[in-house]
Amino acid sequence: MARFVDRVVIHAAAGNGGNGCASVHREKFKPLGGPDGGNGGSGGDVILVVDSQVHTLLDFHFRPHAAATNGKAGAGANRDGANGEDLILRVPDGTVVLTEDGEIVADLVGEGTQLIAAAGGRGGLGNASLASKARKAPGFALLGEPGETRDLVLELKSVADVGLLGFPSAGKSSLISVLSAAKPKIADYPFTTLVPNLGVITAGETIFTMADVPGLIPGASQGKGLGLDFLRHIERTAVLAHVVDCATYEPGRDPIADIDALENELAEYTPSLGGNFADRPRVVILNKIDIPDAKDLADIVRPEIEARGLPVFEVSTVSREGLRELTFKLAEVVREYRAAQPKKESTRIVLRPTAVDDQGFTVTEDPSVEGGFIVKGDRPERWIRQTDFSNDEAVGYLADRLHRLGVEDKLVKMGAVPGCQVTIGDLIFDWEPTTPAGIAMTMTGRGTDVRLERNDRIGAHERKALKKARRAPGEYGDDYGDFGEE
Repeated sequence: MARFVDRVVIHAAAGNGGNGCASVHREKFKPLGGPDGGNGGSGGDVILVVDSQVHTLLDFHFRPHAAATNGKAGAGANRDGANGEDLILRVPDGTVVLTEDGEIVADLVGEGTQLIAAAGGRGGLGNASLASKARKAPGFALLGEPGETRDLVLELKSVADVGLLGFPSAGKSSLISVLSAAKPKIADYPFTTLVPNLGVITAGETIFTMADVPGLIPGASQGKGLGLDFLRHIERTAVLAHVVDCATYEPGRDPIADIDALENELAEYTPSLGGNFADRPRVVILNKIDIPDAKDLADIVRPEIEARGLPVFEVSTVSREGLRELTFKLAEVVREYRAAQPKKESTRIVLRPTAVDDQGFTVTEDPSVEGGFIVKGDRPERWIRQTDFSNDEAVGYLADRLHRLGVEDKLVKMGAVPGCQVTIGDLIFDWEPTTPAGIAMTMTGRGTDVRLERNDRIGAHERKALKKARRAPGEYGDDYGDFGEE
């Protein structure tokens, strides 16, 4: 049996980036031919795409976990790793994407509209890409970044121009079945309609869509009956139509009371897309006038409804009486609504240059640790994720990058002292100001960095290299500090 699902939670996991490769070219008579490690491939994205052939979120109900593939690691001989494949998830038109806290991420309307639900991680650079004048043969490579993982709520809000409202068995399904080619389930018992039905209607040159919502009852906005689950499907409508059963024999029911009860529910409901239903045009459809008693009741209540400024139409889905006038009136209201909407401009690319004084990171005091600091910023946090902390040279390279970005200077200005706790991303460490930046690779073995050793234990070879660095700063880097002379 087919099921209609209009709200699901998905767990999107993008692919991880592949690690870069640390490799040195070797061939006969050329044991050290230079670095040739390739870059890692980027991880695949998880992408939501609107598809007009998809009408429900049922697939995600049974398969809520969506994962893209990882990027491949780089290899020697300058071979880059393959990128991970994107995972395309097709969703119905009108799908709203929210966080678990209810914050709207995107409103997906229109064929082909896309949203990257989870971005794949970048691939790490191989040592061939990291080679420079200061590091001619890097003994390390960058790690691939982990892919983004997100838990998202998908809600389907039907894209319809006219929304039909009414108590159970008011005749909404019958009305939409005779005005369009839709074939909803119709029976003589309440709550026959368990899912919203959409129909496409043509009136002259105007084509519009109509949605009927499962029967509302008093208290629907608080969760009674089925109304709360389906009121979201009329949030986008241009006009709301009250379908009133004039042939009901239920005690305490009459057309005026039915309209007032449903208007109260609309007032209590807050659309997640913003705004409210108070400014939507209304029409009242007095249904089932093919029954003599219903026709008499419609004639009695019509003046009172019109006194409220609401257009009234007496119709019968059996005899088709009044349907033509109703159809053209709805088309007129829809045309006026569409004309009042702001025109969609063509896509423009807006370039916003970075402010001159924007350093790309911030340093704040850590409220949980006395004398501690927290560094936040896309680049420093990304660099932390890319660093292999088992490789001393990679750690030294990280120190160089943070130094060039200005992180250390900012920490000093904030009052940081050696040994204070600093947090960058998920890394917590005791801060020590770096010594000569950018020169370690050329003076020690691959994968090591003399700056990570204690200064009072620097050997003769390292001291000789440091002196050479002072004499030729252009070769080893301009910012190299001072270790002192022998």
